[in-house]
Amino acid sequence: MNKTILLTAVALATTVFVNAQEPSSELQDVVVTGTRNATDIRHLPLTVTTIGNEKLNEQFRTSVLPTVMEQTPGLFTTSRGILGYGVSTGAAGSLKVRGVGSGAQLLVLIDGQPQYAGLMGHPIPDAYQTMMTEKVEVLRGPASLLYGSNAMAGVVNIVTRQMNTDGVKTDVQLQGGSYGTFSTDATNRMKFGKFTSIVGAQYQRTDGHRTNSKFEQLGGYLKLGYDFSDKWKALGDINVTHFNSSNPGPVSKPLIDNDMKITRGLASVSILNHYGWTSGALRAYLDWGHHNIDDGYTADGTPKTYLYKHNDYIGGLTWHQIFTLFAGNTTTFGVDWQHFGGSAWNADKTTGKKTHLTKDKDGNIVEKQHADEVAGYIDFRQAITSWLTADAGLRLDHHSVIGTELVPQGGLSFHLTPTADLKALVSKGFRNPIIREMYMFPPATTDLKPERMMNYELSFTQRINGRGHFGANLFYIKGDNLISTTRIDGKPRNVNTGDFENWGLELTGDCRIDRHWSLNGNYSFLHMNTPIEGAPEGKLYIGANYRQGKWAVAAGLQNISGLYITTGADEEKENYTLLNATVSYQVAPIATLFVKGDNILAEQYQTYAGFPMPKATFMGGVKMSF
Repeated sequence: MNKTILLTAVALATTVFVNAQEPSSELQDVVVTGTRNATDIRHLPLTVTTIGNEKLNEQFRTSVLPTVMEQTPGLFTTSRGILGYGVSTGAAGSLKVRGVGSGAQLLVLIDGQPQYAGLMGHPIPDAYQTMMTEKVEVLRGPASLLYGSNAMAGVVNIVTRQMNTDGVKTDVQLQGGSYGTFSTDATNRMKFGKFTSIVGAQYQRTDGHRTNSKFEQLGGYLKLGYDFSDKWKALGDINVTHFNSSNPGPVSKPLIDNDMKITRGLASVSILNHYGWTSGALRAYLDWGHHNIDDGYTADGTPKTYLYKHNDYIGGLTWHQIFTLFAGNTTTFGVDWQHFGGSAWNADKTTGKKTHLTKDKDGNIVEKQHADEVAGYIDFRQAITSWLTADAGLRLDHHSVIGTELVPQGGLSFHLTPTADLKALVSKGFRNPIIREMYMFPPATTDLKPERMMNYELSFTQRINGRGHFGANLFYIKGDNLISTTRIDGKPRNVNTGDFENWGLELTGDCRIDRHWSLNGNYSFLHMNTPIEGAPEGKLYIGANYRQGKWAVAAGLQNISGLYITTGADEEKENYTLLNATVSYQVAPIATLFVKGDNILAEQYQTYAGFPMPKATFMGGVKMSF
């Protein structure tokens, strides 16, 4: 651990020294996740990491999650293979921020729209594709004031592609490599006067590095926009992803025919207004999914006679309006409503007969189950002086089964100099029980209460001569009422018994040395009084980029220490270091060839117990832009 901290300190100190050498103009980061509108991050007490389109694409990855994990201190996601995360037993892609995120505690948004399974509550990581992404914003710490339940640990907001100037732009990418892996995607963007369109399609597949670990995915995305005037605009979008995934099971007990066919979709229609002194949006959205899963069997077992199937949905309306009530003020009012649920059953493989799996509050089998949630919130931000901004907000959230929850938040932003800020934040996060925990499978309990946590943090950011920045965060979080499964009278039951205390340190830094070289890095240390699976104690990333003429090189070194892959009596930790690198060459104005390697050091490691990751893998391909 000491060596890791020393390396980080050296890297970040180098960043500060290099940037101090040459002054230039300062550019501010603008984010939307912390306020629902574009805001200079300096005026927000929140901790937000932004990963832009250039960074997301520099290693030609099809999924945004590997890059988001590298670039965000305190965020970790599990993996199980070269492509694909899957769902159900053996699924990877579990996201945690500062050790929190199990189940449905971390909310993923696409353009501010909730994206998770209506019955199970968890995100669907295979739907987060680079082809449709303009940037990703990660709010580290509770975001329940604006986004309600499931934003207890924070949010990952995927902002989709944009087209701001008239014309047509098309990007096509093809690549292939280790383990029969192949991927292709294409995105077309158009803007003609008041009309914009963005359409994308993707296909990828792999044989996998283990027996029975094949993965195949096909996806499409469409976004349309129309400007009625300079004050009113309409947007509509639809995104559909289908993947076929095979789970090989843990190496100690491999599975046969644990196959799943998953279709996920989301669509929305929005009306936006902007009058200078006020702006806002009204959106109607629908997120749906169909899951078809064969639970498989071990070599000494027998094939299942049924398939697990379910249909789930989340439909809702969200409205917010932002006002400048007086000088230096920003006040946001919002209302959210959503209806979510679905049906789950086992279907006999021979007869197709359904055995429904959802229950009502009295324990009777029912065909469908659902719940509603409605909330109102206000966020008040005021620049008190040129060097101090205060922020306070309150959310009143009502769940049709659980009841009402109050969510306060408050913070201060001290603008010490034009390039340095000190921020203090107190925020609450919560998560309502999901339908699976209340109405499905033997542990289900209908009298569960919301999980809650309080977050306290102090952060400092220094931007240096327009060429980089340095940031440091200290945080303390305390959670209670966590839902866990225990045995009561010999039967499993979900109860609110868990609690935790986490505290830690996060460091970030980046710099542009000259027109050829740039560096970036981050480090996070996490102390947990109760170890949590899928959460590392130490996480370090150091990245370097070099450009010379038509050549470009992007490399990254990531060290993970004290990663809990099992807890309790069989506690097990992983420590590993990964080196990834990509080399590209522009062979023509519209075409770039690239070759990349992941885990070049051929480390033996796992992020999910029983699922060893592949050693060194290599891919090569071409990207065309015209």
